[in-house]
Amino acid sequence: MKVVLATRNPGKIAELRRILDGVEVVGLESYPDAPDVPETAPTFTGNALLKAHAIAAHTGLPAVADDSGLCVDALNGMPGVLSARWSGRFGTSAGDGAGDKDTANLELLLDQLADVEPARRGAHFACAAAVALPDGTECVAEGRMTGRVIDAPRGDGGFGYDPIFVPDDGDGRTTAELPAAEKDAISHRGHAFRALAPLLADLLETHG
Repeated sequence: MKVVLATRNPGKIAELRRILDGVEVVGLESYPDAPDVPETAPTFTGNALLKAHAIAAHTGLPAVADDSGLCVDALNGMPGVLSARWSGRFGTSAGDGAGDKDTANLELLLDQLADVEPARRGAHFACAAAVALPDGTECVAEGRMTGRVIDAPRGDGGFGYDPIFVPDDGDGRTTAELPAAEKDAISHRGHAFRALAPLLADLLETHG
């Protein structure tokens, strides 16, 4: 059975292939005319389902999508679903686009937490992973990685807010300092996709 992952990110595609052993996983590079689905829902689950249903309808195949973000206690759970757009237009003014936006998002968050003491910098990454079938059948799994936000970036790996997030299970390292395999084992996305795997297998067996 072929499953379409609603992303053009090769890292996400490789990760899902590792988790869904025995299932053929392809990304949107195989469907260049696939729509870019706006993340307009107020929740991670809502955004993941929006993307999964749109890609399942477009391709006629089961589709998997995810949405994730950083939720900071001192900011009442923000940036949350706005994590990728936290800095607004200021992150896309020059340079390579995505990298500049990641930097702008991170710097804005650090500025907003500048006067927040370390004990109040608790945070978690959240992820919702959804699968949708062309007939409208759907299911969702969620994952979480708890930790804290530090006051300056560390590490060259990962992306987004990884350089300023120290997970509880990371031995004091940021997620940007963890090798990919270690990060996958504890990450919100890893937890969500591993929880989704048996649900997807059941759907494919029932509706295949």
